[in-house]
This record gives sequence, C-alpha cells and structure tokens, in this order.
Amino acid sequence: MRKHGCLLIGLLLLFSCGEPEPRRPVQVRSGSFMKASVARSKKLLEYEQQQILEIIQRDSLQDYHSSPFGFWYYYETQEDTAGYQPKTNDVVLLTYNLMTLSGDTLYPAEDIGLVQHAIDKSQLFPGLRNAIKLLRKGEKATFLFPSSQGYGYKGDNHKIGSNIPLKSSLALLDIQKDSSNLNKEP
Repeated sequence: MRKHGCLLIGLLLLFSCGEPEPRRPVQVRSGSFMKASVARSKKLLEYEQQQILEIIQRDSLQDYHSSPFGFWYYYETQEDTAGYQPKTNDVVLLTYNLMTLSGDTLYPAEDIGLVQHAIDKSQLFPGLRNAIKLLRKGEKATFLFPSSQGYGYKGDNHKIGSNIPLKSSLALLDIQKDSSNLNKEP
C-alpha cells in the first residue's frame, strides 16, 4: 500500500507540474482616453488660435508675425541692422511681463525683474524660450501664446490657471555669446 501511495503522489506531482500560465491584465485599456484627450487638446488649441486671430484682426496698428513655434508677435522696438540672434548655450539678459489676452497683468516686469537665461537650458515656459530666439539685442516684442505654449493644463499654481493663453512683452537687453558660437555668422 505504501508503494502505491508513493506512486500515486509521484504521479500527481508529475502531472500537476505544467507550464506556468501568463497572468492576464486586470483591466484592458482601449486607448480611448488618450484619443479623447488628443481630441480635446486639438479643439482647445483651435479655439485659442481663433481668439488670437480675432485680437490680431482688431489691432490694425501692429504688424503681427506668425512664428514657426506656434505663436504670434509684433515688434515694439526693432533693430534695423542685421544683428546676432541668440543660439544654444548663449546667455541672455531680458525682462518680460505676463498678461492675459485681454490685457490683465498677471506678473508685471518689475515683479519678475531682470532674468538671466541660458538658451535652451533654463526653465522658462516653452513659448518664452522660443520667443527669445527671435529677437536681437535691444529689441522688444509682444507675443501672444496659446496655452500649449504657456503653462498648459497645469498652470503655474499661482496666478495662471489651467489652459490660459498668455500675452507677454519681452525685451532682450544683452547677449553673451557662448564660445562655441563665436565663429558662427553675426
């Protein structure tokens, strides 16, 4: 009987050891949330761009330019001579303010103060980082940013809420060229 019991246990162990079955996910995601999020973002961007274009149409005094980065701007002060535009690793000195599209001041330039910024290195919001690259020393321009170029859906956790398009007047005061950019054209 003992032999049969050992044989039975041995057979049970042999047949109970199969290949491990892979675990199945508890929830299966269809990707519909991401698709809906992308659709909402596109609709929001389209709405904000329409708001900005309406502002541009009403403002016949300024000559607005469309940037390749997805925002619009006009020069308040423009240098007529061809000058150097900041490149990666250059350090610039600038001032700027932040307003709503309707012109309500969120952060005046006096409160922000002089800002020293290393091109493509510092933590400024995307639109401002790219706007600096369009100016030359001594130039000042006003920029209209959709929220995706500003602080986006998060805001800044203070005065700028979620999905707020911004207006900013930016003055580029000085450019310190990085040594790797010295041999490049002026």
